[in-house]
Amino acid sequence: MNERQRILVVDGDRDMLALLNRTLEMEGFETVSAVDDSSALDLLDSEPDLVILDTTIPGIEVFEILDHLRQHSNVPIIILSHEYALETLSVAFSHGADDFIRKPFGTRSFVARIRAKLRRAQQQKV
Repeated sequence: MNERQRILVVDGDRDMLALLNRTLEMEGFETVSAVDDSSALDLLDSEPDLVILDTTIPGIEVFEILDHLRQHSNVPIIILSHEYALETLSVAFSHGADDFIRKPFGTRSFVARIRAKLRRAQQQKV
């Protein structure tokens, strides 16, 4: 039996979180969600196959979460952001992000990038 791949989605905007979860579940993924840093770090125990992390979670230093994730896991991490500054992109990659997607984004390209990261992570495990 082929298990569904699990994606941890961290976004402070509950409407966006619901949209992301619905989109991913329609594409056949299992999702777990967090709206803050402590629940996101707790959900790492669920061993997600990929993490989607938004940069605009109120009251949270997202790059500290990214550092923590990197210290404890090699899971692929995709950063979502409304930011268009090149500096934000550079900082995300320097803290260990695997990809950076600017909002708004198209569903097809979003899912394609997720599948590519998951495929690459699977190949590295073999």
